[in-house]
Amino acid sequence: MKIGFILNGEDISIEADEGDRLLDILRNVLNLSGTKCGCYMGNCGACSVLVNGEMVKSCLIPAFKIKDCEIITIEGFSQTDEYSDYEESILKNEFYNCDVCNSGKILAMEALLNQNPKPLKDDILHAFAGIKCRCTSPSELINNVYSVMENRRRRLHGK
Repeated sequence: MKIGFILNGEDISIEADEGDRLLDILRNVLNLSGTKCGCYMGNCGACSVLVNGEMVKSCLIPAFKIKDCEIITIEGFSQTDEYSDYEESILKNEFYNCDVCNSGKILAMEALLNQNPKPLKDDILHAFAGIKCRCTSPSELINNVYSVMENRRRRLHGK
């Protein structure tokens, strides 16, 4: 079946099998390796991407569901001004995730801040509940989100 969608700002049209999942398409067809396959069952969150602004686990999304959707992967997000807010925070706070969960955690933060620009601690912890990797502590996640919020405020509105 032929499927058209927007990927990282570009119109894409691909041939996919009925059994293909978004994760398969991103990694095996489009060679976007930033989306990781951790469990292939939706448990770990390593395959998280943004679909129409919402964080989803790409291993659970069948190919036919992405028709006419807008999908953002870490490769696309890393080309935006917003990504610089994360990059600055990661360096400043030495907030290093493992390579498996890094893209999922960054995109989870972006989805959270798009929906709630001033989240409380419980909101932040809830946003990360679907990412099971524990290479960073809950307090590190909270501190990094607040740091990203500050970087974004400074970038958009000055000091």
